[in-house]
Amino acid sequence: MKKFFALSIFLLLTSCVSQSPKNALAEIEKFQNELNAEYKNPKETPLRGTDFENFKNHPFFPVDLKYRVKAQFMKTENAQPFEMPTSSGKAKTYVEYGKAQFVLNGEEFTLTIFQNIALSQQPGYEDYLFLPFRDETKGIETYGGGKYMDLRMPKGNEIILDFNKSYHPFCAYNAYDYSCPIVPEENFLQTRIEAGVMYEDIYHH
Repeated sequence: MKKFFALSIFLLLTSCVSQSPKNALAEIEKFQNELNAEYKNPKETPLRGTDFENFKNHPFFPVDLKYRVKAQFMKTENAQPFEMPTSSGKAKTYVEYGKAQFVLNGEEFTLTIFQNIALSQQPGYEDYLFLPFRDETKGIETYGGGKYMDLRMPKGNEIILDFNKSYHPFCAYNAYDYSCPIVPEENFLQTRIEAGVMYEDIYHH
């Protein structure tokens, strides 16, 4: 019990990220601009037909730095590759890289972080990590299948999770051409994450 209490205090204190609010906001603005640019680029967008023609910008939740948390990171030792199910029924090979434990709105949560084996072998993606999750906004303000977050390997025992930079899988906009990893049940959050990309009626298929 004492260890649990000490961990709770540690997580609560470290949830206040040390990066200046100005720099954090600049990072989030950069993420939003790059995501919008990707979806407007005919060579990169998952949108097709009138969805692409009508696209202007993604709707986002108002930026809120309480959803930028510093989590305690615990690397998974001796993890074995496994096949993660996808929306198309085809599996993709991942490995569990570690777990992130954090406090949000006074509650403790743990999310599992993964590494895509094939992607990690491509130049520039050697330290790329993948965090899929679902929360209580699913099917209402956000895509029912959940959201994703891109991360890089932490150098120590802490990792920044900025839900303001969470986004929907391509399958949310084009289920025919893309095969997207299904969020594992262990990453279902029993709370509302009002941050990142929202989902508009134009995308409901």
